[in-house]
Amino acid sequence: MEIIGKNPLQGEVRISGAKNSALAILAGTLLCSEECRLTNVPTLKDVQFMGQVLNALGVKIEQNQDVWDIDARQLKDAQAPYELVSQLRASFFVIGPILTRLGVAHVPLPGGCAIGSRPVDLHVRGLQAMGADVIIEHGVVNASVKGGKKRLQGANIFLDYPSVGATETIMMAATLAEGETIIQNAAQEPEIVDLANFCNSMGAKIKGAGTNTIIIEGVKSLHTTDYAIIPDRIEAGTFLVAGAITHSPITLTAVNHEHLIPVIAKLEEIGVGIAKESETSLRVIPGEIRSADIETAPHPGFPTDMQAQFMALLTVAQGNSVITETVFENRLRHVAELKRMGADIKVKGNCAVVKGIYGLSGAPVMATDLRASAALVIAGLAADGKTLVQGLQHLDRGYENIEQKLQSLGAKIKRIQYRG
Repeated sequence: MEIIGKNPLQGEVRISGAKNSALAILAGTLLCSEECRLTNVPTLKDVQFMGQVLNALGVKIEQNQDVWDIDARQLKDAQAPYELVSQLRASFFVIGPILTRLGVAHVPLPGGCAIGSRPVDLHVRGLQAMGADVIIEHGVVNASVKGGKKRLQGANIFLDYPSVGATETIMMAATLAEGETIIQNAAQEPEIVDLANFCNSMGAKIKGAGTNTIIIEGVKSLHTTDYAIIPDRIEAGTFLVAGAITHSPITLTAVNHEHLIPVIAKLEEIGVGIAKESETSLRVIPGEIRSADIETAPHPGFPTDMQAQFMALLTVAQGNSVITETVFENRLRHVAELKRMGADIKVKGNCAVVKGIYGLSGAPVMATDLRASAALVIAGLAADGKTLVQGLQHLDRGYENIEQKLQSLGAKIKRIQYRG
C-alpha cells in the first residue's frame, strides 16, 4: 500500500459488519437444522475462509454481496479440514455446534495471527464439564458425547479467564444441550451479545449475554432466522483514530456508539472530540493530541484490538505515554516498524513508553499482524512523504475495502506491486 501523507480527510465513511461477530455467527449457523439468512456480512478473507470451512462440512451457502443464505440441514460431516482450520483461529469455534448437533466432532487445533498463545484448554474443559469425552492427538481435538442420547448435559462452568472464544464455544454447545448451563466469568464483548441474540432469534434460550454470567436453557432444535450482524467496532475505532491523527472532521455512519465507549473515552482524554450526530453516526472533532496511558483489558476495558492504532496516534502526541498490553504477549511487534517512521518508543516486557515527536516520516514498513497493519496505514496518513506498507494479507483479513474507503475521504492511498 502506497500512502502519501499529510492530506486532510473529509466526508463520511460507512462502517462494515463486525468480522468477529460474523465468524462466530457463521459457526452458529451449524446449530440450525433449517435454512437461515445473515445480512451485513463483511467481505473479508477471514469470513470467506469460514464459509469454506462450512462448505467442507456439507453446508450450502449462497452469497449476494453482504447477504448470505445458509443451509446446514445436511450437516453430516463431523471432521473439519486441517488446511482451512490451520489458517483461521476462529474456525475452531465450529467444535461446539458440531458436537452438540451430531454428538461427535473432529476439529484440528487452530491457526491465525501470530500475536501470542491462545490455547483452547478453556474450550475443552467447558465441553468436558458438559459430558463430552475429549482427546487431543495428532493435532486434532476429537470430542464425543457419552450415552445413548448423544446430548450434552447442562453444567456450571467457571472460566479461569473471560475468553471470548471459549465463551462462544460453550454458549453454542449449550443451546442444544439437555438442561441448564451457567457460564461464570464469561466474556462480555458486544460480539458475545450478538451471537446470543442470533441464537435467540432461532429459538435458543440465552440470558445474561454482555454480563459475566450467562445462563443457557437447552432446547431440542432451532429454527430459521433472518439476522443482521452488528457494525465492526474495531473498524469504527480505526477510522476515528485516522480522523484524529490527520486532524480531520470525518463522519462515521452505521456505527453503534455503545460498543465504542472505551475508545471514545480515551480519544477524548487525548484531546479529540467525538460528537454523536445520530444513533448510528459519529463525527471526529479534531484537537491537539495529548499523551495518555493505556492498558488493554477484556471488555468493557480498552480493547487490545485498538492498541496498535492508538500507539500510532500517541507517537505524535504532546508528552510521554505508557501503553501496557495485558491480553496478548506478542502484540508490540509494530513498535519496530513505527520507529522506522521516526517514532520514539522504548519497550520493556509488555510495556511501551511512547515519547511524542513533532511528526512521522514516510518509510517502507512491514505489517506483522492484522491490527499492526492498520496502525501503519494510520501512521502513513499522518507522515511526511511516502509510506509503503507491505504484508497486506493481514490487513485484508479484517478491513473491508479500506483503501477505497480512505480514498473516498480524500486520502492519497493505493495498492501497488512492490519490488523492493
